[in-house]
Amino acid sequence: MLRALAMATVVLAASTGWAMAQDAAAGEKVFVKCKTCHEVGAGAKAKIGPPLTGIVGRQAASFEGFAYSESFKKKAAEIGTWDEAKLSEWLADPAKYAGGTVKMVFKLPNEAERKNVIAYLATKK
Repeated sequence: MLRALAMATVVLAASTGWAMAQDAAAGEKVFVKCKTCHEVGAGAKAKIGPPLTGIVGRQAASFEGFAYSESFKKKAAEIGTWDEAKLSEWLADPAKYAGGTVKMVFKLPNEAERKNVIAYLATKK
């Protein structure tokens, strides 16, 4: 019974795409690529992009006063609340994910880097 439960857990983790270990410390290093446009942490302010403090679990396009693109505002209703899977899709190709013009042109195609940076962002409440 225990073995079957362990196997089910592995299959579920693999099917969700989050079986790979996440490393917040490695993600902090990856986040250096994001700092030109984003701040994170207490007192973070909007720059070219909105601050990412609390992004995991936050409603998409919800930072007060930030001018999101029209296509992203439309997509935000579909996104709802950001979770790891949605953030990973977004970071892989923002324009494709949003289905139109977005301000973020940077892509993070490496899955391990995406998972690590999301793990880092999850520590920033």
